[in-house]
Amino acid sequence: MPISRVTKLYAVTDAKIAPLLADPEGGTPSYGAGIDVPGIKSMEISGEMETRELRGDNRLLDSDSFLTNVTVSFPHAKLSLDVLAALLGGDVTDAGTTPAQSSTWDLGSSAKPLPFRLEGATPTGGSDQIGGDVHFILHKCVLSSFPSMGLAEEDYRTIEMEARAVPLISTGKWLTVAINETAVPIPTAATP
Repeated sequence: MPISRVTKLYAVTDAKIAPLLADPEGGTPSYGAGIDVPGIKSMEISGEMETRELRGDNRLLDSDSFLTNVTVSFPHAKLSLDVLAALLGGDVTDAGTTPAQSSTWDLGSSAKPLPFRLEGATPTGGSDQIGGDVHFILHKCVLSSFPSMGLAEEDYRTIEMEARAVPLISTGKWLTVAINETAVPIPTAATP
């Protein structure tokens, strides 16, 4: 019997980004190593449509709609310097020895958002597929606003990120949703 194409969605337990290294027209995209988005809280995907109407003879003759924009927001609970460097550029450096080690991310004046792949997954059992899961994959994203981060008085501070997805030049893929009969971990080496 084929797998059901219908499932419920409950929670998110894992998300990874992977830098997009190449996206050649007529070729195959390539990605860098997957980087964990620590403490993922949600992954909200939305899109925008434009509609054109053809009118004549004092009535509506036809209508056509097309997708113009796909966006994703992915707040997460923990700060990752590696995620910041992969999304915005800059350098992460480690210095010192125990007990005086430090890691630093420096964002320079020439920094610009870099393209990346984002994949998020439901927990095992979070779907109707007992032991299965659901993955949402945005193949090519670029941050659309600077990450909201900082500190908060007497509370935890969540890192908020928003990105715009665009279709890959090589394959035209924008978004993939995969329902898996058996849970599949998000790969550390992203594949197209």
